[in-house]
Amino acid sequence: MIGQFILRRLLGLLAVLAAISIATFVLARVVPKDPARLIAGPRANPQAVEALRERLGLSGSIPEQYARYVAALLQGDLGWSFSTKRPVLQDIQTFLPATAELTLAALLISLMIGLPAGVLSAAWKDSPFDYVGRFLSTLGVSLPPFWVALVGQLVGYYLLSLLPVGGRLSQDVAPPPMVTGLYTVDSLLAGQWATFADALWHLILPAFVLSFGVIAVFLRIMRAGMLEVLQQDYIRAARAKGLTYHAVVVRHAVRNAMIPTLTLLGLQVGLLMSGSFLIESILQWPGLGLYAANALLAADYNATMGVTLVLATIYTVANVAVDIAYGLADPRLRVT
Repeated sequence: MIGQFILRRLLGLLAVLAAISIATFVLARVVPKDPARLIAGPRANPQAVEALRERLGLSGSIPEQYARYVAALLQGDLGWSFSTKRPVLQDIQTFLPATAELTLAALLISLMIGLPAGVLSAAWKDSPFDYVGRFLSTLGVSLPPFWVALVGQLVGYYLLSLLPVGGRLSQDVAPPPMVTGLYTVDSLLAGQWATFADALWHLILPAFVLSFGVIAVFLRIMRAGMLEVLQQDYIRAARAKGLTYHAVVVRHAVRNAMIPTLTLLGLQVGLLMSGSFLIESILQWPGLGLYAANALLAADYNATMGVTLVLATIYTVANVAVDIAYGLADPRLRVT
């Protein structure tokens, strides 16, 4: 039963990935009237445009172009970036670890603050803590991320001079030996504590800004789930048996209230990665978002489509992983 459930989800994943490849192909090769002319620029002569068309695989029918496109993707060939003059895959490998580190840090902050705050807000319903939590959660989902980034930059850097803006390390600090590409993790693995502290210092502001809205979402979902669970009959039965309110909340309510939050986790990973585009551009974090923003400004089609493809794939895989975890946590879902 569980094997069939996972197999269905993996087949669904393959179908979604195929749809993503079609969407990126249509956007890059079909929607533009002449991609080669667009990339070559208005001053290129017809011979140069034709040579570029051959080099990019834009000759032949649409099905032939799509077949070559998919074959290249399967070999990890995302084309060349016209702005950096390097393979797009190499650029993504360079910039993706910074975005992954930022996203994971923001997700960790969101979980560490949002979930306990949601539990406490529901457990102490209508208390001053609950009112403050509800006010902050409303604030978190209402304020636009770019405004939070600008205020964070103003307060943390310009007014208090506590946090740096831009870059992952100070100019006089060398990157740690690369293992994962995440400076905080690699510096810990290398035992370079000063580098770890510097990487963490640079990470705090963009990670907190990126997590600001997600904290509010986790708080609201967790609070709503807890309030629903605390009204169930088995909770009353546990209380009738003499368990303390604290024991009922910790042992019985939190686990069941976590299921909706677990579903939300996969969606938030994708939203955090897409949200990093704006945050990285404002705070000059050298990740995939800043790379994609520069590629868009330079009309670099290959780089833009490569980033889109990679982020869409990560988003889809994360959601399927959460879907499988959700099915393992709740056996009733395996039959759907």
